[in-house]
Parts: sequence; structure tokens; C-alpha cells
Amino acid sequence: MENVLKEITPKSVDYSQWYVDVITKADLVDYAPVKGFMVIKPYGYRIWEFIQDAMNVRFRATGHENAYFPLLIPENLLIREAEHVQGFSPEVAWVTEGGGERLPERLAIRPTSETIVGAMYSKWIHSYRDLPVLMNQWSNVVRWEKATRPFLRTTEFLWQEGHTVHRTQAEAEAETSQQLEIYRDVIEGELAIPVVVGQKSAGERFAGALNTLTLEALMGDGRALQIATSHFLGQNFAQAFNIQFLDDDGALKYGWTTSWGTSTRMIGGLIMVHGDDKGLRLPPKVAPIQVVVVPIARGNDATAVLSYARKILGSLQSAGLRVQLDSRDEYTPGYKYNDWEMRGVPLRIEVGPRDLKSQAVVLARRDTGEKQTVNRDGLDLTVLKVLESIQNTLFDQAKAYLQDHWQRIDNLAQAEEYGYRGFFDGDWCGAEACAQDLQSQTGMTIRCLPLDGQAVGGDCVVCSQPGSARIVFGRAY
Repeated sequence: MENVLKEITPKSVDYSQWYVDVITKADLVDYAPVKGFMVIKPYGYRIWEFIQDAMNVRFRATGHENAYFPLLIPENLLIREAEHVQGFSPEVAWVTEGGGERLPERLAIRPTSETIVGAMYSKWIHSYRDLPVLMNQWSNVVRWEKATRPFLRTTEFLWQEGHTVHRTQAEAEAETSQQLEIYRDVIEGELAIPVVVGQKSAGERFAGALNTLTLEALMGDGRALQIATSHFLGQNFAQAFNIQFLDDDGALKYGWTTSWGTSTRMIGGLIMVHGDDKGLRLPPKVAPIQVVVVPIARGNDATAVLSYARKILGSLQSAGLRVQLDSRDEYTPGYKYNDWEMRGVPLRIEVGPRDLKSQAVVLARRDTGEKQTVNRDGLDLTVLKVLESIQNTLFDQAKAYLQDHWQRIDNLAQAEEYGYRGFFDGDWCGAEACAQDLQSQTGMTIRCLPLDGQAVGGDCVVCSQPGSARIVFGRAY
């Protein structure tokens, strides 16, 4: 039992190594032969599938359809929107040869799809009757990163990206806000990760966008993670790609476009927000295995206890739960407990000879470690209620951590007292020079201008000039 626990480096000793230990030993990922690429193993990919399912339901309910656009983008398309290509140029990977021959034009491996989508939309949209166009795609992208960490920042990663075209500015801005709210609903409701809702400063917004809305989460080491963004693109891309429509007044007009996306970095956030020194702690809604049943018996009782455990397994499966029976004879109960705790299974059910005799089971919660003995009668409903409690408890714990590590400050010296860890809330004069000084002096960046309605209350935390905006800032992944 001790040896199993020692396999994971404690968070307090080395947080980075703890993260690597958890993602590898919990069987989420492995490192690919090419640096910066990862292999997402079935246990990790199942979490991604639950995220996809949750989002697809919400996307379809708001009229969006899934589509797919090509991986390779001709260079002439990528360079049409100047600010966009400038923002992504350092990260673009290029294909220059195909079939043993030099290509007449370089092809970018998509860093994002606004350009290829814009080129296609210009072919499909002709009249106001064609609008709105509401599409999403699930795909991979490549951004050539220098420093990588599985899920959080990899050269190739999986994501979804929505691309829409609207008749009016108001419709496009409403779309931008709506999609951010969908992300918030999934991230808080399914992943149990509390977020800060805000808009990016001009220096931090998406390349080519007029406005970027963002969701920022706080990780267990006090660093921020940008977990989802939604962009109001105005007419920049419509003009660059000639996305025009004939309106009902007979005038030819440019469309108003948006894009929005999130990625497998949500899984990295999930791990760092909820994980502990034993490994993962997964919210039941996205846990590949919600309940594990562990029979504890040897000798004459083994067959009867195993039969009892299988009946419990079948009953819970019939209730729609994701359940696994651990009947491995080669491992001790203690090893099994630690193994499933490391994998983050929300609830463990232990059954032994005494439980068989009393027609009861022992429930062990992964979130709190609490154990309770309950009657087998009505076990399905009991387990459902416990899983709901675990989901809520994980969110409440994460929210309490966020609130405890969110400091209102008046100057940067106060942030230094906290080791620059956590979210800091202060005022900003609005000058980009101060945003750059903030980063160069402290390693912190403006995460967002929060949309919680609280007003500016003082002077800029960097230059002490009168504040014009309230910002949340911190060190980020």
C-alpha cells in the first residue's frame, strides 16, 4: 500500500512532476515519438468524449451543426487577414513537399480554421436567406510550441471550433456571448470547475478579433488557465474572404462573423483543479468509470461474495451507471483501493462476507474519503444521490479554493507578498505599456476584464495613474 502511494510525487514537493505522474500512471496519455505530441489513451479519451457529448447537445439545441474542414490551408488563404496571420505565424507548421515533389505553394497545417472556413463560406452565402450560418467542427490543430506539457500545451491538440456568420452586428455579438455561456455551463456543470468570466484586453485578444470573451480557471498551484474563448470577429474576415450577401433592401453587404473554441486543455484543467496526492479525482459526470465494485473475500466465502458483487454490478448498470467489477485475484484489496483512487473513480463499493450476510455494502467516496455502510435495498437511488453529492462537493471545494486565492490589491508589491500565486484583482489605466510592464516585472498577465459588474475603484496597480478598467491578472499556463 505504501509503495503504491509513493509512485505519485506529492504536490507540495514538485507540482510539475505530480502532474506528469498522475497523467501517466492514471493511464490518460503517453508521449509520442515526436517531441510535443501526445497519445491520448482510452481512459483519457473517454473523458474527452463526455465533453464532446455535453457540448454537442447544447450546440444542436442552439441551431449549430457539426461539419469538417480540411487540415491543410493554402498559404494565400492564411495571409489574407493580416493581423490574423501575424498572430499565428511563429507557430505555423508548413508542408512543402508531397508525393516526392516540391509543392507550388506552401500548405499550412491548420493552427485554426478561420481562413479555410471563410473561403468556403464566401462560396455558400449569397442572400440574407442563407443566414445565419452556424457550424462547428471537432478536429485537431498544430501549433509549433517550444515548451510543451500534455493536455495543457502540446504541438498537436484536439479541440472544437465554431464558426458563424450573421446578418447584423447585434446577432454576431449575441452569438459570441451565447457560446461563452454554453462553455461556462459545461465547464462548471460537467467538469465542476468554477471560472471567471471576462473579456480580453486588446493586447491579449484573438488575432483578428474585435473582442474576445474568455473563461479563466485557477489551477491547484495558483496559476491561471484560459479554458475557453469566444471571439467577435466583426467584418474583418468577411471582408478578407468576400463573405457577402444580398440583403432584403437590395444592398450587397458583408456578414458579421464569430469563432469560438476550447480544447483538450480542459482535461489538464480538470486534473489540476481536482487532483490530490493520491491521483485523480474525477467528477462523476465525466468519469469513465463512476463506480467500482470490489469484492473482499478469500477461501470458502470467495464464490458467494463474488456472486453478490456481480448482482450489485448488474443492478447499477441497469440504472444507467458506468460500473466496473474488480475481481482480480492477484492483487490485495489495499492495492485495488489505491489503484482506483489514483484513477479518480468517484465511488468505490466494498463487499465482503459480513456485507453479504447483512445484505449491505460499504460506500467509499473519492472526494472526501468518507465511508458509510448502506442497505442493498434501494442501492441504485442511494448511489445516484451520492454521485450527485460528489459532483457538487468537487465544485464547492474548487470554488472555495478560487475565492481563497483571489486577492483585491492596490499595487504590485501586495501581489509579491502572495508569491504571485492566485488571481489578483485590481485597476488598470488601460495603457498597453502598463500591461507589458506587469508581465516583465512579475511574470503575470491580464487574464481578463471581469464581467461581474463591479466598478473600477482606484488607481492603476502598475503606474498609479487613475484606473479606467478593472482587471483580473496572474501567472498563467
